[in-house]
Amino acid sequence: MIDFNFNEVSFNFNVEKHLEWLQAVIASEDKTVGEITYIFCTDDYLLQLNKQFLNHDTLTDIITFDNSIGSILGADIFISTERVADNALDFEVEFSEELRRVLVHGVLHLCGYKDKSDGDQKKMTLKEDEKLSMFHVEHS
Repeated sequence: MIDFNFNEVSFNFNVEKHLEWLQAVIASEDKTVGEITYIFCTDDYLLQLNKQFLNHDTLTDIITFDNSIGSILGADIFISTERVADNALDFEVEFSEELRRVLVHGVLHLCGYKDKSDGDQKKMTLKEDEKLSMFHVEHS
């Protein structure tokens, strides 16, 4: 089950379309949906989590707490919508497009993709692009 929690933030979001897409992304990686919760929050909220759990005193757009067991994906995925909005401006894309990239980024981490090295980051970006195209095909 994939759940979306809007934790005191508000924006235009079609739950059904995103749910279908994320389920298709997970299936395309030969994984099974377990309990995945996306929590949309503010920069301040995510910064506190980053400090508390990761000892990082920096803003970030996403933190994924992986609870997966084998190929059954589970997680609490926290996303700062403020950071997504700022990144969308920086990358000159729509907020909805940047949000989808971050949504799928979290799932790809659960599937085993990394992004710490330059090579891993390139692979992650290519995989994000591939999965983003699935949204556009299914919902265009």
